[in-house]
Amino acid sequence: MAEFADNFYARWRSQTGPGPILQEGRGDAPPEQLLQAIWQNQRLLVDQLRLLDGQPVRILHPGFRNREAGPDFRGAVVRIGSALPITGDIEIDLEPGGWTAHGHDQNPNFRGVIVQVIWSGDRPVAGTIPILPLRGKLDAPLAELADGLGRESAGDLVAAQQGRCCSPLGQLVPARQGELLQAAAQVRFRNKAGQLAARARQAGWEQALWEGLFRALGYKQNVWPLKQLAELRPEWSRATRDAFSLQVRLLGLSGLLPDQLSRTQKDADGYIRQVWDQWWRERDEWADRILPRSIWRLHGIRPANHPQRRLALAAHWLAAGDLPAKLEHWFTRNLRDSELVHSLEETLQITQDEFWSRHWTLRSAPLAKPQPLLGAGRVTDLAINVILPWLWIRTVEGKNDALRKIAEHRYCRWPAAEDNSVLRLARRRLFGGLRAVPLPTAAAQQGLLQIVRDFCDHSNALCEQCQFPQLVRDWAGLTGTGSVRESNPPV
Repeated sequence: MAEFADNFYARWRSQTGPGPILQEGRGDAPPEQLLQAIWQNQRLLVDQLRLLDGQPVRILHPGFRNREAGPDFRGAVVRIGSALPITGDIEIDLEPGGWTAHGHDQNPNFRGVIVQVIWSGDRPVAGTIPILPLRGKLDAPLAELADGLGRESAGDLVAAQQGRCCSPLGQLVPARQGELLQAAAQVRFRNKAGQLAARARQAGWEQALWEGLFRALGYKQNVWPLKQLAELRPEWSRATRDAFSLQVRLLGLSGLLPDQLSRTQKDADGYIRQVWDQWWRERDEWADRILPRSIWRLHGIRPANHPQRRLALAAHWLAAGDLPAKLEHWFTRNLRDSELVHSLEETLQITQDEFWSRHWTLRSAPLAKPQPLLGAGRVTDLAINVILPWLWIRTVEGKNDALRKIAEHRYCRWPAAEDNSVLRLARRRLFGGLRAVPLPTAAAQQGLLQIVRDFCDHSNALCEQCQFPQLVRDWAGLTGTGSVRESNPPV
């Protein structure tokens, strides 16, 4: 991906990131932290995973990173062979012998481990837990994954104190601050596009798009359950184009379909009965595909963002059968910057759903007036994280420079998404205050998030050994810690 040509920020990453040791074919294992990042993001050939004993494995949920003593990931959900899914912990080691060498076999904190994930191994070890090797099962070359994932956070975001980069960044004029954020945003954009391209090489462009859309509909809490449903789309979407029938299958496969009526909400109970009238006839056929309810994280989710509602929306997209074509048509339209969000919202919006336009969830009371199944905020997230990267990488591979420039322009000009705690904390630490630097575009927000991933997440609260402040000074021509060259006056 040579477009969005390598910029100064990309060079900073290469100077401070993993070196050439991360090349497959040399026989060297990747650092364990990179292996953890690969597992966390599931950058794997998901249909080719097998234990050392030969049994196939499907990862329904990779689990949540454990920041305390014990296994690397908690609460993973795994299906081995044709058995029912099991829930437990995941330990990441480079070799099978790490299990005993590190004393995990004697440590009660590791009793809940269901799979040991390793880089490579030859044969199963008698008397140990199932072992899953990842060598040869990555969805992209190791060096590419190291560039995109090698800086994944290994710890929580640092405390709310100003960082050492606050001084040089604060001395930059707004145009230079924007230039820096834009360069970081381009790196983030290329990484997202690369992930979609890697999946497209396995399953095709349309399937890669659907999986990306489902992941984005899951928000951060439910990315993995939605991803699992999307991976099965070629199976459950066959032989039907009816939105309700697709809702039935998605709700049934998700494990989110209640098995009891509310007895208090007549409308909701009527819809649930209709779903069950159809699902009970299909359930046995899909029994080994139904996700356990424990895989979902529903606590604290706003009703409008509930996965039941997002599945209903996706069912309408699939029933229409023309979403990829509609996105391509939207992409080629001549649009002003002010029209971007509204035009895509119109493209993605569905006509009213008899039930879901008036209910947030399967248990909620009827709404006073119909509500759209998709809002502008979610449209922006879909555009920045999935749709524009998907369109852009296709123009790159198709060598269509005119359309490539349109994708880049829309990414750079897309209005900002909703603010969040990570962005607020990043502005405070990097720029010296919550309002020290405006983030008028989604790309600027993405650039700030990339800087946090690449540098802040790999330093402590004192910014010890972080190279970012000096990289900024050198790039901007700043001298010392408090002076600025005449060609670059302070804000």
